Amino acid sequence: MFSLKQNSWFIRKVVIWRAVASIAWSVLLLPVTTAVFVLLSRFSLFHPIQWISDCTSLLAASSTIFSLVVLCGVVLITGFFNLEFYTLVPSIPCSRMALLGTVLHPRQCVHSLVYCTMGMLVMWCASVTIGGRYSTLGTTCRQSESGEVVTCLNEYHLFILLAGAFMGYSHSFLGVVQNMYYVSFQPIQQYKYPRFKGCLPMVVKCSVIQALYSARNFAAFYFFFGYAPKTWISSTLNLQIDSSLQPLDSLTGLLDLSLLYHLSISGTFLYLTWYLTVLLFRIYVTEFLALQDLALLSQHSLSRRLEVFSLSQPGGHAHNWNAISRECLSLLSELTQRLVAHQDAVASNGRVKSQSASSDTRSASSSSSVVSGTEDIAETPRLSVPLRTPGSVFKSSVGGANSALTAPFTPDVDSPFSSPAIRRLVGQQDPQSPCFGTVQSPHIMRRGPKPWSASTESQSSGSPPASPATVPSPPAASQKPSFLAQWLQNRREQVKSFLAKRVLIMYLFNKLPEASSQALFADSQAHIWALQGLSHLVAASFSEDQFGVVQTTLPNILSCLVVLLEAVDRHFKLPHASSKPVRTICSMGDSTYKTLRFLLRAVLKTTIYKITTTFGEHLNAVNISTEHRKRLQQFLEFKD
Repeated sequence: MFSLKQNSWFIRKVVIWRAVASIAWSVLLLPVTTAVFVLLSRFSLFHPIQWISDCTSLLAASSTIFSLVVLCGVVLITGFFNLEFYTLVPSIPCSRMALLGTVLHPRQCVHSLVYCTMGMLVMWCASVTIGGRYSTLGTTCRQSESGEVVTCLNEYHLFILLAGAFMGYSHSFLGVVQNMYYVSFQPIQQYKYPRFKGCLPMVVKCSVIQALYSARNFAAFYFFFGYAPKTWISSTLNLQIDSSLQPLDSLTGLLDLSLLYHLSISGTFLYLTWYLTVLLFRIYVTEFLALQDLALLSQHSLSRRLEVFSLSQPGGHAHNWNAISRECLSLLSELTQRLVAHQDAVASNGRVKSQSASSDTRSASSSSSVVSGTEDIAETPRLSVPLRTPGSVFKSSVGGANSALTAPFTPDVDSPFSSPAIRRLVGQQDPQSPCFGTVQSPHIMRRGPKPWSASTESQSSGSPPASPATVPSPPAASQKPSFLAQWLQNRREQVKSFLAKRVLIMYLFNKLPEASSQALFADSQAHIWALQGLSHLVAASFSEDQFGVVQTTLPNILSCLVVLLEAVDRHFKLPHASSKPVRTICSMGDSTYKTLRFLLRAVLKTTIYKITTTFGEHLNAVNISTEHRKRLQQFLEFKD
């Protein structure tokens, strides 16, 4: 149900075909964008008839057809990188040093090198299309001394090619900084054509703005460092430098309006080609998924809701509702566990908590154990790591990370192009991940399993869960470090103290203010859909659930929602957690992940309000704790 029973290989194949379809449409749009580029590159205000005739003949020329073939290859490579690098969980560097490490990673270096090459290819096609002084790298010239005709370096052509490499690296670099390969889902579903038509003006605007920024930056770069590549290429290719022409690595050479105009429109054509491929990939790959299907159809489809509330025959078991509620509650409870672990780590500042504080935390956490322990819902296996992602939630029920739900968004983690964000999505923790020390710090990793993750196993065996406070500690003599270990620890502290006094070191290694909070909620889109699906189903069950299958699990659902709300409220009291993200200039990078924590909190409160307003005073008959009943009463009185 809800596409969870489909084979993972089939779903993966569907996603690949969607990516192929997006690449095909990008290739079909190439003649249109190329024709617009030809019109702009040959624009002539005072000779419109000649302008149109020249453009028409150029579009039918063999050089233009060959350029289209090269551009098709560029689009294919771009589509391949989109398929390999896309992720549902954005990579959020928690410090400037982590960002620098991501940029200098060998995988990212290969990505940058490929895009530099593709940028040069696209700019070569653009220079050939423009023609004139941009057409070839070598041109004939006459030496001023002997008057001999020789082959000289065409600096205009070289300038355009180097600009393509510069823009290719800029695109690769911004892809990391702005999380361009992060795929988000629209709150309102649209058909492909209306969504493409609505996003097209934004894509064109971003292409123009980014081309202007890149043209300005490259002009400044070429002014200071243009002499070195020019000299090296001329000596390597045995080309002379025409001294009669003004060099472009000078102020007068760069103040050429025609050169800057052709550089800007060529850069716009370059970015538009890449951005259209990215846009079409996002449109095709973000069609209905399991949790998204649950969130939407539970609200709009009566027949699907009745199928959820139905009983199996024979036997009369609510298998459909049990499967849905079990996975949704498991997903939400793991988010609660993650938030509590992060708050404990922040409160203790990396130190081991005292015995009394640990017992208080366990008592507060055990109050939410009702979320996972229930008589009506089958027990859900728990993972040993605190972090729970959409890929790991359905691991137990649908056969692993390559399940029907997660297979479309689970690229091969053994691929050399597999990123730490993708490994986090499928449930594998990468110690080299930039946010590994924030979401799962060494303090959190030292913590034992949470009471609600161990309560099910201990109850099934008939013995209470072991408390860390009751475990006898080894003798004090065995805990005393050796002289060598103490000496090394002192030297380490001295080095840390020395580096802490260096401004540059602290600038690179200090945590970014909002990175920890953004990383905690980086995969919260699945939690949002789970909340929406639960709220619609529970509210509809008040009048549509003929067998009362939802009412048996209503205490667990309410307890799970209240505990999660308390954890979210405590998180927003931490420093920088409630800070609004800074608005950035127009870019193709999807920054919606920066506001996911605000959206999750709003959806969580909306979910509780929807349930409380539907059931009203009937909630007084639900068997929940006194603290949770008081919190729900605030929602009944609209005081929260």
